[in-house]
Amino acid sequence: MSNGAAGFVLYFYNYSTWRGRAGIYIEDLFVRPAFRRRGIGKALFARVAAIAVAEGCPRLEWAVLNWNTPAIDFYRSLGAEPLSEWTTMRLAGEALAGLGSERARG
Repeated sequence: MSNGAAGFVLYFYNYSTWRGRAGIYIEDLFVRPAFRRRGIGKALFARVAAIAVAEGCPRLEWAVLNWNTPAIDFYRSLGAEPLSEWTTMRLAGEALAGLGSERARG
């Protein structure tokens, strides 16, 4: 058995204008392969869910790649549901730089 953490969850607070309250967004969840299928991922999720409940956060959200069926199946086993009406958007690279420099020009 190796030393170190079996896994981690990285989260931060976000804000919903729809709900008028802070929520929690999970940015990353990782369990090292040697520790998978032992309930560690579920325990990490449960801890963040407990924080959300204790702090009155109305929701816990995260993103998952649509091809990652093992992760999707795991999340569904927790009671999570995919949001089909939302599309994740990203501005990066040259488009980000171009828009940023356009804004800087005024």
